[in-house]
Amino acid sequence: QVQLVESGGGLVQAGGSLRLSCAASGRTGYANAMGWFRQAPGKEREFVASISRDSASTYYRDSVKGRFTISRDNARNTVSLQMNSLKPEDTAAYYCAASHLTFAPYVKSDFHYWGQGTQVTVSS
Repeated sequence: QVQLVESGGGLVQAGGSLRLSCAASGRTGYANAMGWFRQAPGKEREFVASISRDSASTYYRDSVKGRFTISRDNARNTVSLQMNSLKPEDTAAYYCAASHLTFAPYVKSDFHYWGQGTQVTVSS
């Protein structure tokens, strides 16, 4: 199987930046496309961004376009999410996910492995 471990969450003021990282281990050959989801208290887990295995394709939810950037380093089996111009509504637990698919999916059911999450809190 594939294990995913997130890091980089924390508390930041509105307008600030954070960089989340996710390290994959285990059978990383199954971790093709990678993505980030988030879940705020009392809400459903929602898609944030995804990237294809070859980094040629990326996909973002509308509310983070132009502020968040997803990237990956296949040699190190890592995926990152650079988050700029953070807003209080970005507050959530952020989860790294991996898919068997090679293109960049955005549906939760297309992802097969999940990390434990890292908390991001944006204060106003």
